[in-house]
Amino acid sequence: MVCAQHRTDALLRKVNVDRYDDRLIVETNLIESYDLLMEFAKKHMLNKFYLEDDARISLSSKIAREMIVNSLAHREFTDGFYAKFVIEKDRMYIENANRASKIGNITPGNLRPESKNPIIAAFFRNIGYADELGSGTRNLYKYVKKYSGKDPEIVEDDIFKIIVPLDDNYSADMLGREKPYGDLSPIEIEVCRAIGEGRYTTAKDMAASIGVSLSSIEKTTAKLKDKGLIQRAGSDKKGTWELVK
Repeated sequence: MVCAQHRTDALLRKVNVDRYDDRLIVETNLIESYDLLMEFAKKHMLNKFYLEDDARISLSSKIAREMIVNSLAHREFTDGFYAKFVIEKDRMYIENANRASKIGNITPGNLRPESKNPIIAAFFRNIGYADELGSGTRNLYKYVKKYSGKDPEIVEDDIFKIIVPLDDNYSADMLGREKPYGDLSPIEIEVCRAIGEGRYTTAKDMAASIGVSLSSIEKTTAKLKDKGLIQRAGSDKKGTWELVK
């Protein structure tokens, strides 16, 4: 009621770049805003395989979390500018109104942590949605490099921006080691792993597990079958995919 213009406009622009392929307008409290925006990110970001300390982590969730929390906790709520969270083919970005203490790009080297809304920031830390002040920038530089092979861009200005490059064909997990699945794209590798580990019962379950659309799964399984890497066990309706030994 105090900040009636509080809103985040989430857009997917990969095919229809003039308008959008998917849209979500978020106009609710900060907790529900976080949950809805994370679901939007999960729906439209490729969940690439990555191991950290022998445990699998979701790079896409790590990156989206830092972007979304920063926007919700540190934006200037009294400004009428509608915040945006946009996912495109080669990048995604978030932008929101800001009380800039300086103008320019923020990097781990010049980082001077400053809380724009201390009470909100402390609240997010207390419920486990954020870490200590300044960790967001360090995490973004750490995980975006592993996700896309490039650094993010964090711009401090009256409109604060975080720009994350995207490259669906980049896979940090495959750098510097033998490729167990041959020369495959990251999504083809993920599908092979999901099939080999039995992490799904239907194509819809696999799409949710990997973080891509159902049509992407169907196209990928067709390609893998043509390459002789997977085969169908049982009927088309009730059967499952299995790796070809």
